[in-house]
Amino acid sequence: MCLLSEPLLRVEKLFCERDDRVLFEDLSFSVNGGEVLQIEGPNGSGKTTLLRILSGLSRNYEGEIYWRGEALADVRDQFHRSLLYFGHQPGVKGTLSPLENLSWYAAMHPSVDSERILEALERVGLRGYEDVPCHTLSAGQHRRVSLARLYLSDAPLWILDEPFTAIDKKGVAAKEALILRHAQAGGTVILTTHHEMALGERIRRLDLSNGAGTL
Repeated sequence: MCLLSEPLLRVEKLFCERDDRVLFEDLSFSVNGGEVLQIEGPNGSGKTTLLRILSGLSRNYEGEIYWRGEALADVRDQFHRSLLYFGHQPGVKGTLSPLENLSWYAAMHPSVDSERILEALERVGLRGYEDVPCHTLSAGQHRRVSLARLYLSDAPLWILDEPFTAIDKKGVAAKEALILRHAQAGGTVILTTHHEMALGERIRRLDLSNGAGTL
């Protein structure tokens, strides 16, 4: 008999209320390695809130979240070492250059060296801007500095909130291909996006329109 492995991330009966309005309740789902889960729903349905809860940035919820079969509260440090979170704000320090911003990130990840950082900047179209202060860059270039972390990350779980915002068509195609490669290598991606992703059976969609979530 073949035994199914434990999902990478499992959510059970999640409830969240904001400003006296229930965003979602009795929300349960799981995500396995190699899957891409797109969170859908109209503005105000709780997509960003759900991603912040899953990433550990918000504890304003009821219910249980499990990481590799263990309660998230019991393995929070291990979980955060396994996570790359990309939010609405690019998280780029304006007084630093793209190279300096990514070097700060690399300091927490010993496997990332300067050559890998320069390669990541080239992949996002910022080769030649390595030493330019980020406050002189456009909003789209700020976004690219942040997105370069995707090329540096060995984390198995990526949680991405609108990663294609302010990116041109060529950049969108490159990021979609990167997400697909991450999933093909066994990684997991949970994201929100208005972009129609063509990942075939690799992608599942969770709709928050009804407040409970439907797959």
